[in-house]
Amino acid sequence: MRRIAILFPDPLAYRKTMSRKPSGELRRGWTTGACATAATKAALMRHWDGKFPSEVTIILPRGETPTFPLAHQATGEDWAEAGITKDAGDDPDVTHGALIIARVEASNGGIEFTAGEGVGTITKPGLPIVPGEAAINPVPREMMTQVVEECAATYGKKTDIRITVSVPGGEEIAKKTWNPRLGIKGGISILGTTGIVRPFSCAAWIASIHRGIDVARAEGLGHVAGCTGATSERTVQNLYGLPDGAMLDMGDFAGGMMKYLARHPIPRVTIGGGIGKITKLAQGATDLHSSRSQVDFQSLSVALNKDLTNANTALEAYELAGPPLAEWSAERAKQTARAILSGTEIDVVITDRAGQIIGRSK
Repeated sequence: MRRIAILFPDPLAYRKTMSRKPSGELRRGWTTGACATAATKAALMRHWDGKFPSEVTIILPRGETPTFPLAHQATGEDWAEAGITKDAGDDPDVTHGALIIARVEASNGGIEFTAGEGVGTITKPGLPIVPGEAAINPVPREMMTQVVEECAATYGKKTDIRITVSVPGGEEIAKKTWNPRLGIKGGISILGTTGIVRPFSCAAWIASIHRGIDVARAEGLGHVAGCTGATSERTVQNLYGLPDGAMLDMGDFAGGMMKYLARHPIPRVTIGGGIGKITKLAQGATDLHSSRSQVDFQSLSVALNKDLTNANTALEAYELAGPPLAEWSAERAKQTARAILSGTEIDVVITDRAGQIIGRSK
């Protein structure tokens, strides 16, 4: 089973918080998939045994056994539902505090999954769930299926159950995620591969870039763009008239984007960003975060035949060297990308903080 995630935090907010990650040991949290699984188990206990538990324990894919207190419970003539408040720990997750509700009722046969209020529906190909289905990821589906089978065995029932997952306010939360760009309409996704939210996870961001590439390929797009931030993204999108689905929120993870594109190619790729991050890419760095790569001003001085060793930032170096630095950085960044993306048409665009283009590869 392919294990991926299809909803991620507010890109701008996450980028800001990644830059000020707190020190010390961080508290982990639980995914929406884990919460939905716990809610499903509690609802089944009421549906089949006549009473809600005050809390419920589930088994995660790697064997952890967290316990969740119930935050919501309701019943009808032939259904029961329970809710768990998501705790994302110390991660800057926009779904932190959301109420994840699972309703269970008889199905027409087998286990069915339905999107309730605030849970999205897949509308584009390229994701692990086919269009028309609820945006409930494969692993949460597996976890909830296991809970249904275990409870059915305990209470001597058939596993003919429909699970409807709802998240009040989820449609508004989804506007702060990549879901609209991925064609997930109507709300958030129910996700998780381990059930655990690990604070400030780079893996989640990189996985979202991969899913954007999958969707772009499935839609037959021949040109995509990965940019380091919102300003350069707006400029590049307007420059080429690209649709939203072509815009990959690359952030600092140029390597994560390019390596996946090397295995899943798209004919043309544009890379956009500010002078600092593109200069680091020009010098061979593919992780552009300030804590993991730095501009080498000594080698930059040699390349431009100008003393830039006293510069503190790439922006200060640009103020000293002028347009030749931006032109050099754009062209050399293109060479860095070409070494990974052989056979792909590549161009690089550098913008200033106002979104004006100051450098562009040939």
